[in-house]
Amino acid sequence: MLGKQAFLRHSVFPQAGGTRSTRPSVIRRRGTGLASIWRYLLAGLGLAALLVGVLAVVYLTAPQSAQLAGPDVSRTKKTDNGLYMASFVPERGVVRQGELESWLLTLKTKTGASVERAAIAISGGMPQHNHGLPTSPQVTDYLGEGRYRIEGLKFTMSGWWQLRFAISSGAGSDTVLFNVVL
Repeated sequence: MLGKQAFLRHSVFPQAGGTRSTRPSVIRRRGTGLASIWRYLLAGLGLAALLVGVLAVVYLTAPQSAQLAGPDVSRTKKTDNGLYMASFVPERGVVRQGELESWLLTLKTKTGASVERAAIAISGGMPQHNHGLPTSPQVTDYLGEGRYRIEGLKFTMSGWWQLRFAISSGAGSDTVLFNVVL
């Protein structure tokens, strides 16, 4: 067993007259190993935070494309050539999947007059699935004040549906497209 003087001479305390340890490599490995791991961990976390920040800036400043925003689901719009203002709403107020429904199509001229005795043809489908409507909706009644009841409309699945109305009246012929997303 070493005495106090011998211990101090062989220790890491140079102020006590000792030199370096007889096994300096052990002490160096222990001391620098943990510090090295912590440095790598902190550097890795810093790089990850920097990467997240760069990605956030790129995402927030990227222009939004129309396709990402989704289809226009407004219920009132001008017809393609601007002859009419059309509104299209479910008669019961809500859209139901898998049920035959009645909808109301309201037509006004550019000046706001009701469109009377219009001939209306209806077509549509799901553009992303490339198929048409599962039913053949028809105008079944004119309700006055430019309002027409459309019956036999059925949305069999969730997704993006399109309904195109071809309208002919004394004011001329025009079309309008409505999007419905379930």
